[in-house]
Amino acid sequence: MMRYLALFVFTIFYSAAFATNEPLSVIKGTVYSSDNQPVANATVHVKNTNRTTITDKNGVFYFRKLDAGTYTIEVSFVGSESVEQEVEVGNNETADISITINSSLKDLEEVIIKGSRNKYKNDEVSSTLRLQTPILELPQNIQVISSQIMADQQVFDIVDGITRNISGATRQGHWDNQYANIRMRGSKIPAFRNGMNIEASWGPTAEDASMIERIEFVKGPAGFMLANGEPGGFYNVVTKKPTGYTKGSATLSMGSFSTYRGALDFDGKLSKDGRLLYRLNMAGQQKDFHTKYNYSNRYVVAPVLSYLIDDATTLTLEYTYQGSKYLSNGNYSFSPKQFADPGIGNDFFYGDPTFEPSKLRDHSVYIYLDHKLNERWTAHAQAAYFNFNMEANSTWLSYMRANGDMPRYWSISGEAGENRFGQFSFTGEERTGNIRHRILAGADFGNKKFWGDFRTLLDSIPAQPLNVYNPIYGLPGSIFPVLDRSQDVRVLAGGSNYVTSVSYASAYAQDELAFFDDQLRLSLGLRFTSAETVGKTKAAQINSNVFSPRVGLSYSITDNMSAYALYDQSFVPVAGTNWQGEAFKPIRGNDIEAGIKKDWFNGHWSSTLSAYIITRKNALVADPDPDHIVGGQTFQAQLGETKTKGIEVDITGEVVRGLNLNANYALTDSKISEDSKEENIGNVTPNTAKHTANGWLNYRFQTGALEGFGLMGGVSAQIDRYIGNTKESNFPNYFRADGGISYQKGRYSISMLVNNLLNHQRLLTAGSVSNPSAALAAKGAVTYYSYIVEARRNMRIGITYRF
Repeated sequence: MMRYLALFVFTIFYSAAFATNEPLSVIKGTVYSSDNQPVANATVHVKNTNRTTITDKNGVFYFRKLDAGTYTIEVSFVGSESVEQEVEVGNNETADISITINSSLKDLEEVIIKGSRNKYKNDEVSSTLRLQTPILELPQNIQVISSQIMADQQVFDIVDGITRNISGATRQGHWDNQYANIRMRGSKIPAFRNGMNIEASWGPTAEDASMIERIEFVKGPAGFMLANGEPGGFYNVVTKKPTGYTKGSATLSMGSFSTYRGALDFDGKLSKDGRLLYRLNMAGQQKDFHTKYNYSNRYVVAPVLSYLIDDATTLTLEYTYQGSKYLSNGNYSFSPKQFADPGIGNDFFYGDPTFEPSKLRDHSVYIYLDHKLNERWTAHAQAAYFNFNMEANSTWLSYMRANGDMPRYWSISGEAGENRFGQFSFTGEERTGNIRHRILAGADFGNKKFWGDFRTLLDSIPAQPLNVYNPIYGLPGSIFPVLDRSQDVRVLAGGSNYVTSVSYASAYAQDELAFFDDQLRLSLGLRFTSAETVGKTKAAQINSNVFSPRVGLSYSITDNMSAYALYDQSFVPVAGTNWQGEAFKPIRGNDIEAGIKKDWFNGHWSSTLSAYIITRKNALVADPDPDHIVGGQTFQAQLGETKTKGIEVDITGEVVRGLNLNANYALTDSKISEDSKEENIGNVTPNTAKHTANGWLNYRFQTGALEGFGLMGGVSAQIDRYIGNTKESNFPNYFRADGGISYQKGRYSISMLVNNLLNHQRLLTAGSVSNPSAALAAKGAVTYYSYIVEARRNMRIGITYRF
């Protein structure tokens, strides 16, 4: 099968190599400040044409495929006067020029500090997605959350309200102290970091906001671009890298529930010639939860070094350490009566302060190598190593009685994970006659290993059961066995169902062909993936070899409006086994999608409208059969097939001067279309909200006595929610309103945000219904409801100084 892929790649390169009858003249330039420093992100325009570009981090720009002649190049930078320079270029020649603007680098950095505020809209995807086409012209719905909107919303980590900024995305919190669990388009979507699929176990570890530059939500399969991916899409966390500018910030935050947080961001140069750059982000946080006794303290260190080997080659090293200490695995409430039981306090905690604190340590190392092969082609390679370790203990109810008593068992919770990744890719642009080719080709490799030790050490905690209506805390420490961690979790996990290994290797190629002066764009892609999941028995091992095609079409109706259509496939190898020890089949998906994108008012804000149909086979859900719970251990099961249809609307940007908006709506209709149990067909896919709507506004006065003063606020709603096996909505609706004020002057800013302004007591983010087995029912066990609640009205204050 590999020969077909090789033939496809060869055909693309062969057609590109024989480009004829095209202009090949090039203008290459470098923009300098008045103190002779390269200027990144300057706007460069060829006058009397529609050719515009942005300088890279070395101040370099290119205009390719020009006819021979004389051109006027105009360079501008926000806050600086524009500069023009005339240049003459001969036939098939490259003219190399330098242009100096009338501002020093220090002055420009001041502009960057001021201009970086209230910027919600992004026109380009990050380089980690390998795509060369602007978002407006891509045949894909990609939404970007900037670091600025995260700062305005006082986000502390990836699970801290991020999903409100993306249509159809919801957070299904389970262990929010540790992990991110985000759903979109009818399924849980995998987590990527810098273009690599780091999804593992229940994770990955929720990234701290201090290390995040932006978050890109790629909707639809699109795993083709980077690696294996869910048909619903994925989110890609892009970490902060050196910019080449000397700047930084210090932020101190505090708020309800004994929240105290400090974050530092340093960005600059380590050598006078500007070739050795650095970025260092650090954060420390103490945060209690709204539930009694529970807390999560964390700290982050994320240094990055970047060395410009020469004008064409850059080597970057990145290390991130995240550590946390917390008391319990989550903030669940339980009720024998209903969801949002009014008899249970919003601060109910199902753990105990006697429990030994849990510890999590997460290390990751990246190395990147970027090389410009020539004026049209670039090469990128990266490798990463992740090492994760958790030493914890946990409790869960064995069953529930009608009076609210919940006997609990107590377990050790040890986890370890090691992930290794490698990627390389080539991107370039060529022409065959009047057809422009944007070519992407490469390969990626990965190996993910996970060990879990979840042995039950006490089948029943020898004390009076915790009662949800009258909880009494303070278990004697003597009743708990001493946790022996002298052996590595990799040894202790042996023989369990929580030892998994997934390996994959992929090769891919894509050609975006543009016709009619680049107005119509056709994307053709193909990926071949070979994957292996290893289990403890032969029955738990699966090998797969899969081709995933991709076809996309995008048409520019006007310069600021485009329509697109897409057909894509996905393939996800799944580690683990069901309750019978049988390996899970790979998840397969097909997506048919169409949409319209538009930039408004000279590109200040944008809108996207999309509609899709996704067919997803072998979806994983919690096993609903109570007889499949063995020794307190729960399992997962695979649905036969789900079909999801939806409509999504996203609006983001500066709608008028000083007023930034992020608003979205999604209609998600996701149902089981095939199942071994006929009665399940037609049920709504578990953990789905049919309607989600969010809005966030930030207005800052630009002039007058109130200059620098700002108002902000937002609402979030989820209507018609479904959990478990059901055809009818069975989970309470969600509505939350937040609001705050801020003030900025010079390098200082201060803001206060109040969450849950209306002080709703029961904001439910996740839930499930558990039915007792026959044996437990004989002990008086009843059906119980488990759910996670958010805090009542609470506030955060943040103070930032930029230098």
